[in-house]
Amino acid sequence: MRTPRLALLLVSLALLATLTFGASAQEPIVVDFYFPSAIGDNVSLIIDRYATQFEEANPGIDINAVYTGSYTQTRDTIQTELQGGGAGPDVAVMLSIDLLSFIEDGNIIPVQDFLDASEDGAAVAADIFPGFLLNSIDEEGTVWSLPFQRSTPILYYNVDMLAEAGFDAPPANYDELVSMGQALTLPDGERWGVLVPFAGGFPIWMFQSFAIANGQNIIGATPTEVVMNDPAVIQALDNATALGSEFGVGPVGGSVWGDTPTAFIAGQAAMIYHTTGSLTRILNDAPFEVGVGFLPSGAAGEDGTGFGAPTGGGNLYLFNPIGQERSQEELDAAWLWASFLGSPEIQSDWGAATGYIAARASAWELDPLLSLAAEKPQYLAARDQLAFAGKEFSSYRSIDVQNIINATLSGVISGAETDSAAAMAAAQEQIDALLAEYK
Repeated sequence: MRTPRLALLLVSLALLATLTFGASAQEPIVVDFYFPSAIGDNVSLIIDRYATQFEEANPGIDINAVYTGSYTQTRDTIQTELQGGGAGPDVAVMLSIDLLSFIEDGNIIPVQDFLDASEDGAAVAADIFPGFLLNSIDEEGTVWSLPFQRSTPILYYNVDMLAEAGFDAPPANYDELVSMGQALTLPDGERWGVLVPFAGGFPIWMFQSFAIANGQNIIGATPTEVVMNDPAVIQALDNATALGSEFGVGPVGGSVWGDTPTAFIAGQAAMIYHTTGSLTRILNDAPFEVGVGFLPSGAAGEDGTGFGAPTGGGNLYLFNPIGQERSQEELDAAWLWASFLGSPEIQSDWGAATGYIAARASAWELDPLLSLAAEKPQYLAARDQLAFAGKEFSSYRSIDVQNIINATLSGVISGAETDSAAAMAAAQEQIDALLAEYK
């Protein structure tokens, strides 16, 4: 059943579409929409439901929703199509940190243009959590992409297992994470105390939690500043590595991303680090009480806590690549679809359906998210953790720089490289050379 607010939104969109595209258009405008999934859930069914709602209210526009695999596969698919002279999508969900690369390539247009042309554009921007705008804007503050499926990694824990071991609360800092993890670990891999998904070639996001909690993010104030060889960052890497290599609370090298929530649900891990986007799946599938807390990746401060996390997830991008320019009608239709997905009503539904953090503050005041969060306060943890969150890594030459960072982190955390300081210094040198032309 549609809520009154959603019904009003659909009526408003229908009126706007009629005024913009005409009630009797000969051919509908088709909006090609590419979307990924990183949570192993039935995301396609949810997107199809949104497309149906939108098309019913906007008979002049058809949504061609295409599932494109992982975030990386989605980005690679789009780049391959565009480099081959194809049109690519009209709207796509991609990682928020892909922004600078696509700006440089000239394939996307800023949503700021549409916000400025809208009567409520300033109010829309003000309603988005500031932490989620950090990876949505350029150095001049122009909004280029619209937050959609946004997240932070959070701590999931098995309440029953912790209680059996004598713990009535989750760890609040790194030392507690280690000590509790050791108490909860069983021999021969029967059960791990804590799984952190560093393995699989993309450890940067989880590592950022340790760096931020240790007082130094790996991205500086501008896209030309990358911090790898700072003592606080090196210590964060040593702490991350030691979970497996020294303390044995998880496998050496960490767990694999997709296997981590499955192991948790199966009782093979007492605690895990994973995206809040997995929250609904874990709550629905786990046969035990699931607790959710902030990531305790740093040393205890004056209050005894050592919290820290990066933001993450995907934004909505509008495409108008050079040589494949869209008409203004096509661009307006693409924006209408993007603004629908980014609306408080859809963000409330999306957050409840998946566990992603609704990016609009007002979405938390609407059902179904309002009632769900009251019933299951686990949904509030990631939103409230934004107070301890830092900017997700992004820089110029972002893909190349991330490849260096991921290879370096993987080498150290897996044990293939034993001198963390030397590895990070070498990475810093390579990155500085890549970014020299931008400084």
